[in-house]
Amino acid sequence: MLRRWLLLLLCSTLAATAADTPPPNIVLIVSDDHAWTDYGFMGHPHIKTPNLDQLAAQSLTFRRGYVTSSLCCPSLATILTGQYPHQHRITSNDPPVTASLPQGTPRVKDPLFKSGRETMNQFMDAAPSLPRILGTHGYLSLQTGKWWQGNFKRGGFTHGMSLGDPDSGGRHGDAGLEIGRKTMQPISDFIATARSEKKPFFVWYAPLMPHDPHTPPKRLLDLYRDKAPSIHIARYWAMVAWFDESIGQLMEILKSSGTDRNTIVAYVADNGWIQSPDNPRYAPRSKQSPYDGGLRTPIMIRWPDHIAPAQPDVPVSSIDLAPTLLSCAGFPKPDSMQGLDLRDSAALAARHGVFGACFTHNSMDLNRPAASLRWRWAIDDRWKLLIPGPNEPDAPVELFDIIADPSESKNLAPDQPETAARLRARINTWWDGN
Repeated sequence: MLRRWLLLLLCSTLAATAADTPPPNIVLIVSDDHAWTDYGFMGHPHIKTPNLDQLAAQSLTFRRGYVTSSLCCPSLATILTGQYPHQHRITSNDPPVTASLPQGTPRVKDPLFKSGRETMNQFMDAAPSLPRILGTHGYLSLQTGKWWQGNFKRGGFTHGMSLGDPDSGGRHGDAGLEIGRKTMQPISDFIATARSEKKPFFVWYAPLMPHDPHTPPKRLLDLYRDKAPSIHIARYWAMVAWFDESIGQLMEILKSSGTDRNTIVAYVADNGWIQSPDNPRYAPRSKQSPYDGGLRTPIMIRWPDHIAPAQPDVPVSSIDLAPTLLSCAGFPKPDSMQGLDLRDSAALAARHGVFGACFTHNSMDLNRPAASLRWRWAIDDRWKLLIPGPNEPDAPVELFDIIADPSESKNLAPDQPETAARLRARINTWWDGN
């Protein structure tokens, strides 16, 4: 009898403790056009990123993270929904354009483009999204920075900066793009609002950094001008350092508001970037490509007192972020979300590969993802296979040992046909595009 009473007492105490514990706040940081090599903790010889280094040291950090597509719009939609691009159907940055319009016609004057953008926004309306799901559990949510899907409300945010006005830069963020570069005040104000209403909060911090235009403060550019091979690379390096400074400001906002200990901070880059030394553009084999220069990113989850810092050597995906954050908050993921809980080491070890696909910059057919396909790819431990799609008719099948050959310089597909066949079969099993 005493034993039963003690057990009931323990259960009631645990239930009361759980009830008294407020749900965690969530901050999701997304850097923009940022190479996986360009962090201090990832070994860059010149770029200084002390705030990201500290975040990595305090987090469950996956140095071998990948986004599902190496283009901003579909990658961001995946991060927010936990679905692959061919599933949420936002595969490209932009919808189709009218071929017959005079060259230089503004996109906002193209009826096909305008209707296509609205269709892409409706795809986001139909998909599960972190802010929409969290909102059903009482969370307030703030959109800042990069946002392709029109008004912030299209993603289910309760608060936001981007209004979706195409005549004022609404294509990918309008006023939201001021975050990080000009101000952090909207985040401070939003957290104060959430605290005054006694509600948990979710912050989407996706500044246009280090994305071009590469316009860093002179004080930062001066640190790299003599270290970089060209002024273009120096500007990009300084942009990375500027983004890192904003992370320090963000963490200070959490600390000064008293929310630091009960806030999950997650990090990912939307896609990679290798700066061209000769012009402000990106070099080949980075953004828009299926190579690690376009796809790879560190992924971090920091939650003091709940997630122990560690650096597992296992490939993971940006599709894992939404399910992980929902699980941390104590909520089930929708069946449509494809990823795993990054805290579940057994599930990660048992997974048969990390997958993704790259598509054309402008969609070829909004309702048929396969029409825009450039490559499908898979990573299984040390092996990475690239299969070209209909929009890359001259590209070969490529197989790389990305541990021994991180620059992906030697195609092993002719020498390892069985490995290539095994990964091809897994890609075909995974892919349900049409």
